[in-house]
Amino acid sequence: MPNRVRRGALAAVALLTATLIVSACNNSDPTTDGLRQGDPVAWTKVGLPAGEEPVTLTPKGEELLIGLRHRGAKVVPGLTIQSADGKLTPIPLKPSSAYAFEAIWQSVAIEGTTILGLAGAAGGAHSNTRYTVWTGSTAGLVEKPQEFNTFGGQTAGSVIGAALTPAGGALLGTWGSEVSGLDAAVWLPQGEKWIRQKVAGTALQSTANLLVGPSSSAVSGSGIVFAGSQVKLGPNLVEQHAVLWRSIQLNQGWSRFELPDAGNRSEARTISCTATVCLASGYVDGKLAIWKVEGDKASRYQGVPQFAVGDKDQVPSAVESDGKLIQVAADGGKVKVLTGDGSQWTVRDATGPSGQVTQTVQVGSALYLLSGPVGGPLTLWKTDLTALH
Repeated sequence: MPNRVRRGALAAVALLTATLIVSACNNSDPTTDGLRQGDPVAWTKVGLPAGEEPVTLTPKGEELLIGLRHRGAKVVPGLTIQSADGKLTPIPLKPSSAYAFEAIWQSVAIEGTTILGLAGAAGGAHSNTRYTVWTGSTAGLVEKPQEFNTFGGQTAGSVIGAALTPAGGALLGTWGSEVSGLDAAVWLPQGEKWIRQKVAGTALQSTANLLVGPSSSAVSGSGIVFAGSQVKLGPNLVEQHAVLWRSIQLNQGWSRFELPDAGNRSEARTISCTATVCLASGYVDGKLAIWKVEGDKASRYQGVPQFAVGDKDQVPSAVESDGKLIQVAADGGKVKVLTGDGSQWTVRDATGPSGQVTQTVQVGSALYLLSGPVGGPLTLWKTDLTALH
């Protein structure tokens, strides 16, 4: 049974949808002048051992860290590194709890040779997610069991990501607020335990008039970035707009950053960052939207092809290569590759992948993606970025 916090959040979203549907339909789309159709993009399927399904991708220089699932089998999830020449090297995993044998990777972070992994499996009377935390290095990971109340209980939200910064590691998600709805949540390690930090009085706390709603996370320099949306509440008022929350260093100095041109209803679904630039992908009034953030300046890309994005649709992160923005999107089960430079956009069909695209990452001169039908199984694909310039 959902807890009271979740029920309140769902009610707010339902009210928001009903309130804004008319205005969203009347909203005019950004210009699509300069849009053209390009040649199809050929993708190559990346071969993996039989029975291993890719579920997470983490770049590591010229290498790719691949989180694997063994669908239908109660075995420890897999983790392997693909080198620049395509060689796969499995990373040993040492489980400690029963849920480790049902866990599916949610997020895997790497900094140097250090790895922090977050996995989850449905369990208990209400089939809530039971999270497992894995720490170690490229030489091997060990699961460190956590007390139930670390991530569970009546006020539990969800854990959405693992982060490793030069200042340390963190687990990121949501938790029931002492004031209203859910707060953004940060867990930091203390020995082998993960301790949820206090957010009262910070930008991560929801208030009676402003609900915090992170949906993804990334590392930028020594800091962490949440991407998602905020819901403003008031008399006859429900507004949902795309927003970021950023720390200066690990869990210090959190601030809220509203994304521009947010329309009537918007959300930043995914985010990817370097030390100085972040790219956020999501939707504005039901259509694909992309923002670029540099320091305290942000802009929404105009002319982005207007593919529909529903409340349950996944939107993979955009990448930037040689001045070109590259966004992979799904349109009616067909994968499209969008490239733009701020004035000219090109839409290309994808030869190979189909269904929803759950993740895209850049590794050297290659672009990788995970795609498949809703609910899986997923397949790993690769294409040469130089062909998109």
